[in-house]
Amino acid sequence: MEDNPVAEISITVMPDQTPDFKPSHSEKSAAAKTGKAVLAFNAQPVDGTATQLPADYTLALRVIPRPADVNSNGDIFGGWVMSNVDMAGSVLAMRHAQGRVATVAVNQFVFKHPVRVGDLVTLLAKVERIGRTSITINVGVYAERMERQGRYIKVTEATLTYVAIDGDGRPRPVPDISPP
Repeated sequence: MEDNPVAEISITVMPDQTPDFKPSHSEKSAAAKTGKAVLAFNAQPVDGTATQLPADYTLALRVIPRPADVNSNGDIFGGWVMSNVDMAGSVLAMRHAQGRVATVAVNQFVFKHPVRVGDLVTLLAKVERIGRTSITINVGVYAERMERQGRYIKVTEATLTYVAIDGDGRPRPVPDISPP
C-alpha cells in the first residue's frame, strides 16, 4: 500500500468541447491509445471530528469544489478557500451595511483540515463587531465529505474586516439598523 493513496477516475476527453484542456505528453499518449484521460486526486482519509453547524451563524454560501480547484497535493487550493471565505463574509457585511463593502483586512485565517474534491463546503458567517464604517465578520468553513453525508468537519476559520463604501468607493457610516 502506498503512503499517499490516489484515486483515479477515467474521463472521456472531448478535445473539441474542452479548448483549454492541455494534457501532458504521457496523457496525450494514453488518451490516444484509450480515448480516455486519467484524473487523479488525493483520496487519503482526513481525520477530523464531526461537529454540528453552529446555530448562531448565518448560512452565507454553499459550494462544491471541482477537480480544477486542486493544488499539487491533490487537495483544494487554499486560495480557492480564501476567495470563497471573502465572498461569504461579504454577504453578511453587505446586508448590515445595506450596500457596497470592500475587504480591508484579513485578521485571521486558519486552515484546520484539507478540503477535498466533491466535498459540500458550507460557509457560515457571524458579525463580530460593527464600527462606524467597518464590520468585522467571522467565517466558519465546514466540509461535508462525499462518503459521510450529514457529518461536518470544520476545515477553516477566518476573521475579516470590511468597510462600507459609497458609490465613489469612499468609506461611509454603517446604518444603525438590523439587516433584512
